Amino acid sequence: MSPDQSLDGKVVAITGGLGHLGRALTAAFEAAGARIGVIDRTHAPIDAVQNESVRLVLGGVDFLSLDHADRAMRAVRDKFGRIDILVNAAGGFRWQPLEDGDVDIWDQMYAVNLKTAVISCKAALRYLVAAGEGRIINIGAGAAAKAAAGMGAYTAAKSGVIRLTESLSQELSERGITVNAILPGTIDTPQNRSDMPGADRNKWVSPEEIADVVLFLASNSARAVTGASIPVFGRG
Repeated sequence: MSPDQSLDGKVVAITGGLGHLGRALTAAFEAAGARIGVIDRTHAPIDAVQNESVRLVLGGVDFLSLDHADRAMRAVRDKFGRIDILVNAAGGFRWQPLEDGDVDIWDQMYAVNLKTAVISCKAALRYLVAAGEGRIINIGAGAAAKAAAGMGAYTAAKSGVIRLTESLSQELSERGITVNAILPGTIDTPQNRSDMPGADRNKWVSPEEIADVVLFLASNSARAVTGASIPVFGRG
């Protein structure tokens, strides 16, 4: 690893950190020398609580509540003394056609995919600014570029993540904080394998491949990259 890609001593907060992508991100950041606040709505299973000198696991955090988010980010700062990087991996997916669907799903997709990112960014900003420089990396979706049938609510919310990324990158452009988004294709997770048993998984992207791109954006090698939304489609 080159000096510009080292994350030794950096502190990262990962929302959705107990999901499949969140766990891959945690492992990758830990291997790169970072200390990690793993934050999730679900409560931490026993096997997630380890390496306590470099990992703080916070379960039961509702990122639709600014108070919850503030307390979680403060706990990460109090544990490690700073926050340098925020990765917003919290989110959710629901497929449904509009004709027979529930319009409340549009509110749900907005809340879990976009509002959680807005609130976590707001809660972390004071610590990123205090650190003197920082990185925000949002997880969007490749499908946001063009919605397929039944994907309207999900892709509308993920499109909002792209607009949040662009706007916030401009807002913070003079403060040493870069803001970028990853737009994954279909992620190879147990849930997606169950939902799409006949799909060609050779065209999917692994959580570890996504984590590699996130680590690049978190590193000093990407110091000149901001406001970008980067497709990560694997071999599709």
